[in-house]
Amino acid sequence: MNHLFEFLLRQGDNVLVLGHRTSEWCGVAPALEEDIALANTALDLIGQTQLWLGYAAEVEGAGRSANDLAYQRDVYDFRNLLMLEVPNDDFGRTLMRQFLFDAFQVPWLTALLQSDDQQVADIAAKSLKEALYHLDRSSETVIMLGDGTEHSNARMQAALNYLFPYAGEMFADDATDIAMDDSGVAPLPSAMRAAWTQTVEKVLGEACLTLPDTAFAHSGGRTGFRHTEHLGHMLATMQTLQRSYPGATW
Repeated sequence: MNHLFEFLLRQGDNVLVLGHRTSEWCGVAPALEEDIALANTALDLIGQTQLWLGYAAEVEGAGRSANDLAYQRDVYDFRNLLMLEVPNDDFGRTLMRQFLFDAFQVPWLTALLQSDDQQVADIAAKSLKEALYHLDRSSETVIMLGDGTEHSNARMQAALNYLFPYAGEMFADDATDIAMDDSGVAPLPSAMRAAWTQTVEKVLGEACLTLPDTAFAHSGGRTGFRHTEHLGHMLATMQTLQRSYPGATW
């Protein structure tokens, strides 16, 4: 296995899948301000996708591009966190998922600034500027809704209860993570858990939300176990143009 290629796919797939899920609110979000903000967040994430998957294509050396990796792979070839692909279903779930991911992504990208792979460090530097803004905004939104009405608090608590079991996958180290740590490309994801927990507990406290008394349960998305009914449906939409007109450019 080419561990660097695998690592880069994980980074790119995370922001690609979350970017697409977030974009699904464009034009249908409950408030104009949120509609615009989520569309901008989605654009940021898709821009980061281009950087990660572009580098992945270089490392693979098989003549594929970032577009090929995004639009020409099947569901079992994606390496994103499972939490990022579950359907939106509820606006509170979308906002809570963004916050839980942002709380990981900021310390993660900060750590990648020290990568011995200069291209990884450069991508992290560009992405971190956006991730910091995303975390500020998602934290404020979670606090506003959690410490809002009884109804908004209940919706955000339900979203947290649903998503929290998926969060453990962010900190699950495997052979690729160990190889990246050994080579100085990236630290172990598990090393981010303390910083993530500190941020999450602080924001949830201000939001009057209760951290679920449940263990992390869901994992395996990066290693091939997929909720194919979730990602498969999403890819059918995301990849329809390239599937219908292979190689089309515009």
